[in-house]
Amino acid sequence: MSIEIIQNPLSYTQRLEERDTHSINLVVIHCTELPDLGKARQWGEKVMHPQTQTGNSGHFYIDRDGLLEQWVPVSRVAHHVRGFNAGSIGIELVNRGRYPDWFNSGNQQMNEPYSDQQILSLIQLLQYLVGSLPGLNRIAGHEDLDTQKMPSDDDPDILIQRKLDPGPLFPWSTVLKNSQLKRVTNIIQ
Repeated sequence: MSIEIIQNPLSYTQRLEERDTHSINLVVIHCTELPDLGKARQWGEKVMHPQTQTGNSGHFYIDRDGLLEQWVPVSRVAHHVRGFNAGSIGIELVNRGRYPDWFNSGNQQMNEPYSDQQILSLIQLLQYLVGSLPGLNRIAGHEDLDTQKMPSDDDPDILIQRKLDPGPLFPWSTVLKNSQLKRVTNIIQ
């Protein structure tokens, strides 16, 4: 299968921990919760881990038009989901999510649909990864793995879920039918 992946490594990629690709068994689907790919790149370049001078990012980013970029090689551990980074691939779909008031209690709906082009690129990427990584057999949403609740920004007495992506409009049935991966939820670390 032919898939076009634009290589666009983050500035700190070489400082990310290396890993054996045979240890990768999980794909985690995210949405950027930002307005566009450019803003996602700005966030991805931010140093969030001073000790290693690295940031938070997925491995792959898929724009609304289906454009696919790789920011981190699969042989490196990207910081995209607490507790599951070492054995997983992070795929980010450009989507506004709850932007810009992520943690406001009145803004917890994920209303932007994913484009057909995004989902087609995602399915092609998943098929490519399954063919390239022998241990890859599971898929989860960020919301399936990070179920932590936190006080909302507008009212600390209201608890909200920290992560909701990819959200209720993500077409799980289509993706699962075309990916050969099994969806998992509530994995114990």
